[in-house]
Amino acid sequence: MFLVYQPEGQAEPTRWRYNPKKLMSVEREDIERRTGKNFSDFTTAVVQGNSLCRRALLFTFLRREHPKTKFEDVDFAWDELKLEYSRQELEKIRANLLENTHGDQLAAALTAIDQQMETAFDDVAEEGKAELPIAD
Repeated sequence: MFLVYQPEGQAEPTRWRYNPKKLMSVEREDIERRTGKNFSDFTTAVVQGNSLCRRALLFTFLRREHPKTKFEDVDFAWDELKLEYSRQELEKIRANLLENTHGDQLAAALTAIDQQMETAFDDVAEEGKAELPIAD
């Protein structure tokens, strides 16, 4: 999964690979303090669209590149920040759907997944390793 940030006026989006299991302990602890959630709950909240959790995640990635970044300075419009599954993750989700979903629900889900796959980022560096972005 990728965290994709494209503030207004920026021609190309900035894309970070988001794998919660690869965040460092100091980063995880900082996220827990800022959000008031344990890390496992945080990862679920990020995927579900929790604004504070997404802001904390964006801050984490921005601070890696610009260490003097302050949390208070991280502000974004909702349409400037999104999570995107890679093509490999969508393939894994699609295979899961085929095994566990049936009928109209399967048809609708496959249509949605197939549409996303058309424009999904091909993460060749992580091919064969795709995992869902939830920490257990």
